Amino acid sequence: MTVTIQANEKRHYSPEEYLAREEAAEYKSEYRDGEIIPMTGGTTNHNQIAGNIYIALSIGLKGQNYRVFIGDVRLWIAKRRFYTYPDVMVISGQPEYFNDRKDTITNPQVIVEVLSKSTKAYDRSGKFDAYKTISSFQEYILIDESKIQIEQYFKTANKRWSYREYDEEDTTLAFNSFQLEVPISDIYEKVNFEEIEQEEEGGE
Repeated sequence: MTVTIQANEKRHYSPEEYLAREEAAEYKSEYRDGEIIPMTGGTTNHNQIAGNIYIALSIGLKGQNYRVFIGDVRLWIAKRRFYTYPDVMVISGQPEYFNDRKDTITNPQVIVEVLSKSTKAYDRSGKFDAYKTISSFQEYILIDESKIQIEQYFKTANKRWSYREYDEEDTTLAFNSFQLEVPISDIYEKVNFEEIEQEEEGGE
């Protein structure tokens, strides 16, 4: 996901208030059980990686009963009262829309998040815990934007998940939810790690 910053306002909002604000807002925000969290834009590496994996999934699953969405499609997690925007989602079959809103779905099978320095801890813990409450959710892919490292979680039984890690460019990411392998080099194509290093050095 993109980098988030804490909202200045501490009042609690209803989901309806959040959606009304979101429709009029210039920038996207998350909704976490009453709290609205503004989201800032991602880096060029973040955008490149999200685009690369979206293209790979769209081409690899072409002609099959899957739909692939990127960025702007919102996810509603009912059990946590949580609206968010995953970087990439794969849905098996047809999207299930929340309250017939064509911009908000509830049934992802695979979720992909691109990790930044400021969001990786949240994506691995709190956000993953929320995603686990979705009955259709079967696989979670976390892609680091600052180095070649991909973490893959896939559901093997109720409350049981297996884990794989990829950190070599000459290997392939093998999805568990469907028969598709994507070269790691394709996922990181045109990603410039030197830009991340320069940003980190500049912030010290």
